[in-house]
Amino acid sequence: MAKVDLARVGKNLVKSAESGESVELQTLWQDQPVVLLFLRRFGCQVCRWMASEVSKLEPELRASGVGLVGVAPEEFGLKEFKEGGFFKGSIYVDEQKKSYKDLGFKRYTALSVVPAALGKKVRDAASKASAEGIQGNFSGDLLQSGGMLIVAKGGEQVLLHFIQDSPGDHVALEDISKALGISATAKAGQKPVCNDDVCTR
Repeated sequence: MAKVDLARVGKNLVKSAESGESVELQTLWQDQPVVLLFLRRFGCQVCRWMASEVSKLEPELRASGVGLVGVAPEEFGLKEFKEGGFFKGSIYVDEQKKSYKDLGFKRYTALSVVPAALGKKVRDAASKASAEGIQGNFSGDLLQSGGMLIVAKGGEQVLLHFIQDSPGDHVALEDISKALGISATAKAGQKPVCNDDVCTR
């Protein structure tokens, strides 16, 4: 895992999905610890499932004074994502994808995304999403990967930096709680499967 330059990442601008205002990423951890879920795209079935999974922790995070933020690389699909109620935190868009680059979240090529999307982790994640009634679409940037960043209040330290190796990779709820030093009662759901019908088009 590459070392995160919080000062550099923190200067990147993200746009609030609520207000449309652009803010520096570091303002999100200025007054509280924060869990930042970097989505591949709003229409991704597996991303929607991951957002709903992390959202299970929202009551405990809020009670512990921890912010929950979702970041996506484009606005495409935002309305449908919000209407689906997949995420319980604040949503921002990194239109320049600068934070994605600075955090080491890779971009697939048209050739490398197909085998990645057909992998077992992705298939497992998509089947769990389907089991929970979460569907997806093939709209938007299909080549961006994501991950997670958990930052201590004031940017004192990075508590967790996770980079997806496969579109189906995610951080377990207990690992998020452990990184923050909080106890949580949320139970992990069944991870969905991502296959060629779900993630590659």
